[in-house]
Amino acid sequence: MTAATGAAADLQPPRPKEWDCDVLVVGGGPAGSAAAYWLATSGVDVLVVEKKHYPRAKTCGDGLTPRSVHQLEEMGIGDELAPHHRYLGLRANAYGRTVTMSWPEHPELPGYGYVITRADLDGIVSARAEKAGATVWQGVEALGPLPTTQSPGALSERVRDQVPAAGGALVKDLARSRTTEVRAKYVIVADGSLSRFGRALGTSRQRDWPQGMALRGYYRSPRHAESYIDSFLDIRDSNGKVVPGYGWIFPLGDGRVNVGVGLLSTKGRWKNVNTSKLMDAFVAQAPASWCLSPETSLGAPTGGRLPMGLAVGPRVGPDWIAAGDAAGMINPFNGEGIAYGYETGRLAAAAVADALAAGDAGLLAAYEESLQNIYGLYYRVARAFIGVLSRPGLMRLFVNTGMYSQSAMEWLLRLMGNFLRPDEVGPAEAAYKALAALARQVPER
Repeated sequence: MTAATGAAADLQPPRPKEWDCDVLVVGGGPAGSAAAYWLATSGVDVLVVEKKHYPRAKTCGDGLTPRSVHQLEEMGIGDELAPHHRYLGLRANAYGRTVTMSWPEHPELPGYGYVITRADLDGIVSARAEKAGATVWQGVEALGPLPTTQSPGALSERVRDQVPAAGGALVKDLARSRTTEVRAKYVIVADGSLSRFGRALGTSRQRDWPQGMALRGYYRSPRHAESYIDSFLDIRDSNGKVVPGYGWIFPLGDGRVNVGVGLLSTKGRWKNVNTSKLMDAFVAQAPASWCLSPETSLGAPTGGRLPMGLAVGPRVGPDWIAAGDAAGMINPFNGEGIAYGYETGRLAAAAVADALAAGDAGLLAAYEESLQNIYGLYYRVARAFIGVLSRPGLMRLFVNTGMYSQSAMEWLLRLMGNFLRPDEVGPAEAAYKALAALARQVPER
């Protein structure tokens, strides 16, 4: 059956305490809305439950790289991005030097990005999914999975024994304090990096792998319309000590800039750094031309922890898939998560649609195979790379040396931004192949 479209205030299940759909998507961020869009365009009856109401703010740098823009344009959202701030590339700053780089040429990706707040962006993508035929309930929280008797199909005995099925979810209309059982053939878990729903199904983070800690705020700035986003690769604490991570200033084009710091924690290193103090130090040390100060601040910064590099698993259960931040899909090289939310949401939708068409839940396993084929080795290289850079001395040597070479920084941008070309081998592709060969030889815990 097809549910009536509407926000929480219009939620009127056909039966007092139950609702049926083919696919339930938990979370309406990048992964959830992308999955809903692609499922709806395939004619699947899909329901999205989003705890908040759009527009709602999210802790994020708000920068869309060409990878994100490509996915959004594939969903037909290009025209809605056009009014927002378009930028051309990255300006790297470190140790008194600046290197300005346009986005690398790539046969499948555009040469530009956008800076748009998540408060605007997520609502746009959700509305696109709704227009395609998805049902979206806003202000509705998924409290937890339902028990199910559904056959697990061709999944292994290990998965059947150790990973519970979802069966749907018990959801709560927060405005009315009313609960409804949503029964679904399949569930896509896309409720973000903390993923309470995923943890209820047994997902957990590989604690020895990199984790990001980020904090961001908004400031008024005369440089709000810059054509490049700025990254600062030598961020320092209040004592002037370089820490592993980066700072950023992303122009929004409307009088504001998004300012933040990202700290990389590996194997317990740096986990006790106070990111609020690090943010204060970064703002104080930023070039004066940005005019960043307590007087130009537009509110207290917000932050969170970000699991990276496929660090969360399992990502496939008997009747569910985890996507986006809920699956630990953030790129360890640069902290980018939006593009990988859209991409994995699309991959999740494809696997679920195939399982529905064939009546075989075992086809969900193709999703994990796709993740490994597309991201597995690349993220393994990234995890090893970040492990090295978490050592301040090595990081200082690497960054300081690179800043003296425009070409080295350009191929590094191609590598770390995941712009490696499939049609030719240049310096970045050659370097990646060498790093990949080394990574294969080093066992991971």
